[in-house]
Amino acid sequence: MYRVGLGYDIHRLKQGRDLIIGGVKITHEKGLLGHSDADVLIHAIIDAMLGALALDDIGTLFPDTDPKFKDADSTKLLEEVCTLVKKSGYEIQNIDSNIIAQAPKMMPYIPKMKEILANILKIPVKNLSIKAKTKEKMDSVGQNLAIEANAVVMLKKV
Repeated sequence: MYRVGLGYDIHRLKQGRDLIIGGVKITHEKGLLGHSDADVLIHAIIDAMLGALALDDIGTLFPDTDPKFKDADSTKLLEEVCTLVKKSGYEIQNIDSNIIAQAPKMMPYIPKMKEILANILKIPVKNLSIKAKTKEKMDSVGQNLAIEANAVVMLKKV
């Protein structure tokens, strides 16, 4: 049996924050604002995984009202969700994702993101797609006010 999940996340850019996407610290004058490290890519992947299992979303599982998640490392949250997937009797088949940002350019960072995430997800790098897109200077992302990501995951019953 296969299950598919769709995830999405968006965070505003803010001075004085580190920009961390896909577990990689990216050189940029602004970072993403959030209760945790605000890693939009990992958050989208987590929501896709939870959706495939028909569980609650990331905000319910890791609420921003809980101080223990303040400045949380999203790679650690992803590890917890991977454990949930495994305990539910599923394994990840593949993930397709997009990072949507006007700036900075994501392509130089994607190989490292794939390496980090494939290791956490326990899948081959060839089963993880991360693409970079812009908004052609339209809307909040296109005007460098935010960065968003989306992801689709396919799980297979073990």
